[in-house]
This record gives sequence, C-alpha cells and structure tokens, in this order.
Amino acid sequence: MEKLRADLDKLKCVDRPAVSRAIAEARDKGDLSENAEYDAAKDAQGLLEMKISQMETMLANAKVIDDSKIDTSKIQLLNKVKLKNLSNKTSMEYTLVTESEADFKSGKLSIATPIAKALLGKKVGDVVEVSIPAGTLKLEVVGIAV
Repeated sequence: MEKLRADLDKLKCVDRPAVSRAIAEARDKGDLSENAEYDAAKDAQGLLEMKISQMETMLANAKVIDDSKIDTSKIQLLNKVKLKNLSNKTSMEYTLVTESEADFKSGKLSIATPIAKALLGKKVGDVVEVSIPAGTLKLEVVGIAV
C-alpha cells in the first residue's frame, strides 16, 4: 500500500507538472490545429489522469491484511507457495496475488492463472496436475507460508 501511495504521489507531483509543461511548450509553438506535439502532450495528459484515477480508486478500496491472520493450512490468496515440478524435479516459489498485483518475474502469480486456480485449497503434500498450453504440469505442494 505504501508503494502504491508513493507511485501515486510521483504521478501527481512529478509527472503531472511535466506533462503540463509539455502542453504549454507545444501551445507556444503556434497553430494548435496542426501541432502534433500539442496533440501528443494532450494524449499523454489523458493517459496520466486515467492512471491517477485508477490508482486513487485502488487505494480507496484497498484493505491492509494482518499477516498473522492468513491461514497457511491450505493454499489461498496471499500465500507463498513452494512447489516441486515432478517432471523435471525443479522447485519454484510463488505468492498468489490479485490480478492487479501480478508480476511473474518477481514471483507474484495471479490468482486467475490456471496454475493458481488448480492450487487453491490444496495442502502440503498434495499433487496437482495443471493443463497449460505446453502440456500438463505435475506439481507437488512442498510448503505454504505467508
């Protein structure tokens, strides 16, 4: 939540004034009907304002969750899950998050993915078969944490 607040603050205090300056500079260059820079700056402003609005809505609806109250007896949202691929014996670790928080490179797997859907409700020791475009994955749940 703090990262979201910091990102929103940057958009409002740094990016918004920069876009306003770009619009002012483009406006100073003359006829607005044929000014591509002005059109591009206005488009950037629209996208920025939309992003700010989305982030404000996200913050308004966000709830901070106490980690100590998250159940780790079975897999659910916000659990960190350790898995073992039974085909190639590799291990992997993912945190199951909402779609808006998903970032596969940092190990945050969207709850809407086929793998996450197959894991929900499973316990340590359970084996899960997941159909993916490349075939079928056979995963063993090795650990569940917060």
